[in-house]
Amino acid sequence: MKNLQMKETIGRSIILAFILSLSFSCGASRVSQQDNSSKILLVKNEAERKVDVLVGGKLFTSYRWPENVYKPILYPVTTSAGTEITRGFPLNPKEGERNDHIHQVGIWLNYGKVNGLDFWGNGHRGVKEPNGGEIKHVSVEKMTGGNGEAVLITNSDWLDPAGVQLLAERTEYHFIIKGSTRIIDRLTTLKAGTSVVKFDDTKEGMFGIRVARQLELPSDEMVALLKADGTLSATKVKASDGATGNYRSSEGILGDAVWGTRAKWMDLYGNIGTEKISIVVCDHPKNQSYPTYWHARGYGLFAANPLGWTDFTNGKQKLDFALQPGQSTTFRYRVIISSGVHLTDAEINTLAEEFAKKY
Repeated sequence: MKNLQMKETIGRSIILAFILSLSFSCGASRVSQQDNSSKILLVKNEAERKVDVLVGGKLFTSYRWPENVYKPILYPVTTSAGTEITRGFPLNPKEGERNDHIHQVGIWLNYGKVNGLDFWGNGHRGVKEPNGGEIKHVSVEKMTGGNGEAVLITNSDWLDPAGVQLLAERTEYHFIIKGSTRIIDRLTTLKAGTSVVKFDDTKEGMFGIRVARQLELPSDEMVALLKADGTLSATKVKASDGATGNYRSSEGILGDAVWGTRAKWMDLYGNIGTEKISIVVCDHPKNQSYPTYWHARGYGLFAANPLGWTDFTNGKQKLDFALQPGQSTTFRYRVIISSGVHLTDAEINTLAEEFAKKY
């Protein structure tokens, strides 16, 4: 009898252990799946001149240095649902897009007048300009993946047309996942070489994004758009057709009126298909000219410009910004990309304050 009870007890123990083991295994699987959804992997492909940023195995964005773009860029940039929020043209033209401003690609940082050279518009005719500066990728200093956040550090040179270095650039990218919201923090330090580097006052700068057609602001302008074969349609349509975007600044200004105003952050919100999307760019309190001026246009250019005061103030103010030999300055920007909702002011302010405290 005792042997029978003992066997029953051992049997129950084995069954209980099996159930607990199965439960633990399933729990671990769920944790693994949850972790994988925010696991960020950086993959370098030197031959294709890029570093892919993968979230849960899917592309978030790529750090690229194409030979015909004349600056490093992040392209394409996607929401957590996989929707591209950057314009495809000129690297991957899509039907229904504009083909203007060929030099506005993905997300970038440069400036229109550096010692009189145009870094912003270089390549605007599809070729390197005689008076255009080039930002040349030099190296990837560091790549660190992780759960919820990954870091990429790169080095580049700002070169004049003769290939002489004006500025050394070191940029630190933080790729951050918060549920269905994705964040890119960019910290760029520019250091002058052996000569003074002057950033002449111009509206053409500085931290820019060229967004997808659907996130442009509606207008009555008539525009020609690309056809499926990549050629330009002979028939013009209203710029409002298919455009759903609107700007809103931290100061409560809306629409095209945000251009030339100062704000701590700027939100561009709209829909791509049925997906609600917000793209927010945050300035940082340590940046030059905080809160920055905004060179934000309805046709899809979304840019912060801390150095171009003259155009934004109708000539009433001017900034003569320069770096002395060996001197450096840092520009810090946060890009917030939400999927499924349009962010509220309170939500944006929380993320902007977090950004200000973090760096």
